[in-house]
Amino acid sequence: MKKLYKYLLNSLPRPLLIRLSYIFKFFAPFAYSGNKVHCPVCEKDFRKFLSYGSNTAHRENVLCPYDLTLERHRLMWLYLKKSNFFNVEKQKVLHIAPEQCFYPIFKKQKNIDYLTADMVSPIADIHFDLHEIPLEENSFDVIFCNHVLEHVEDDYQCMKELYRVMKKGGWGIFQVPIDYNNKETYEDSNITDPKEREIHFWQKDHLRLYGLDYPKKLEKVGFKINIFDPKKSLKNFDYEKLRLNPSELIYIASK
Repeated sequence: MKKLYKYLLNSLPRPLLIRLSYIFKFFAPFAYSGNKVHCPVCEKDFRKFLSYGSNTAHRENVLCPYDLTLERHRLMWLYLKKSNFFNVEKQKVLHIAPEQCFYPIFKKQKNIDYLTADMVSPIADIHFDLHEIPLEENSFDVIFCNHVLEHVEDDYQCMKELYRVMKKGGWGIFQVPIDYNNKETYEDSNITDPKEREIHFWQKDHLRLYGLDYPKKLEKVGFKINIFDPKKSLKNFDYEKLRLNPSELIYIASK
């Protein structure tokens, strides 16, 4: 069963996985009932989380069986709860590649004018290529674009587009996979074979693996960067219970 799960996770197209997940979430809480791990987004406890990731970057006990949060989603949620995101009177939000764990929550927030976008996702309002966003400049107070930039041909162009459509004074979170042991982003356009890309970039559809220079790349297009370090900013939370990556930071990009 575990081998089948891993095969489906890494083989099925993302739109189909999204649809199947809505069925899975109905029985998963019963199959994984317990209280050893906790998801702060759905606020449910389980005996363990599911495994996730490619053969190169496979992790055990990280995927919430109910709302499908991973380490990065739970960390982002802790940041949003600490910030004033849910309390600002009115704000326009653009959510690229909307995560299922956040989508229903953001959608019903009365203080959010919420627009979702993606190339293929069935839960996106509009579909476009991030290299050329068909939206007016200075349009959004907040932009989320997580685990997208490692997939695009020209990440610099996509970062410029995100900067263009963000309002002056706006901010965004653009999470990416980062090798915290590498100072510089690793990229090689000659690596085109999916199996080789998985070995070098952690996933077969990744075109690069970011290093510690990632915030400098965002600064290059004009963003100002503030770092959210949960170890310094949050108190009284259990990394192991929430199954967070102790090395992960969130780079808040503002204009």
